[in-house]
Amino acid sequence: MALSVVAVFLLACGSPAPAPTHTPTPAPTEIPDIPTPAPTAALQTPPIVSAFLGTTGSPESGQLPSIADLVDSVEEVVASISVESVNRGLFFEFTDEGAGTGIIMSSDGYIVTNYHVIHDVIAVRVDLPNGDSYDAKIVGWDVVTDLAVLKIEPDSVLPVVEWGNSESMRVGDWVVALGNALSLKGGPTVTLGIISALGRTVPTERGPLYDMIQTDAAINKGNSGGPLVSLDGRVIGISTAMLSRAQGIGFAVSSETALPVIESLIEHGEVVRPSMQVSVEDVTPAIANRMGLNVQEGVIITRIAQRGAAFNAGIQVGDVITSLDGIPTKGVSEFLTLLWSYEVGDSVEVSYNRSNKLFEATVELAER
Repeated sequence: MALSVVAVFLLACGSPAPAPTHTPTPAPTEIPDIPTPAPTAALQTPPIVSAFLGTTGSPESGQLPSIADLVDSVEEVVASISVESVNRGLFFEFTDEGAGTGIIMSSDGYIVTNYHVIHDVIAVRVDLPNGDSYDAKIVGWDVVTDLAVLKIEPDSVLPVVEWGNSESMRVGDWVVALGNALSLKGGPTVTLGIISALGRTVPTERGPLYDMIQTDAAINKGNSGGPLVSLDGRVIGISTAMLSRAQGIGFAVSSETALPVIESLIEHGEVVRPSMQVSVEDVTPAIANRMGLNVQEGVIITRIAQRGAAFNAGIQVGDVITSLDGIPTKGVSEFLTLLWSYEVGDSVEVSYNRSNKLFEATVELAER
């Protein structure tokens, strides 16, 4: 049975084409001396499947691939988080419990999780993989990326997460999600999938999340704050959101976005970002056609603060920002990533499209 599953997997991924034969083109009359066709090449595992199988499984052995070693190396930095909050009823108050996941950031007890896991709670408890349990204090949080940092005082030196580069990942790469799904006992839940998309903008009730990794690795309630890991065992994202109305669609904050935020929270307890004091959305081909724009990429301004940074520079609602200091801003993710690389008070040359004409303005960035 296992062999048939692998065979289907190989068939889906494709296999090397058989060696070309040298049979002449058939003629309308019989030709007696037809060359003997070259033998068909033996079925071999495609390189991409071989890389996934590694040495733990092969079509010949009939074994499915295993990621057990990867899980063993990562789960030691995955913590379970339990929280208590107070809900106020009509006549009395009652305590509610929730759960999430954390990633050990430092050997002295800094742990990253999601902001929505610890939002409006009165107590936070962290359970480590070694069985130790500690009360945690909240160091700081960032609503924009839905990240928060906790601090515990461990009795021993803790193992530390190894980060990967999310910028090097591609759609179709295999990833593994670990987390405290549904608060089930017995260690983290492990799921396997691929990267379905990169650079997603995801609307949430707390505001949009930017530069998200979309994956079909199952992410359930309780996974929030857990690691999304590449097959080399490095964390390339932090699981954050799932769509209850969809199947096989989960999202994680990319490591490229998360790391500067985490470092700022640990050092300062907050994240200070520059802002043009505008709200923007992606320009899509549909929006460009509907508005008669001669640009297909950029970010369109949907709201602007009166007497704000962009307003003072003459920029208006409906303008399409196409670059900052000459660097293209193809969408919201690129725009914000570039914008947040500046400091508050910096001056930025903004190129924007208005009525299909290109303009430039100098904007002095304010604090978000």
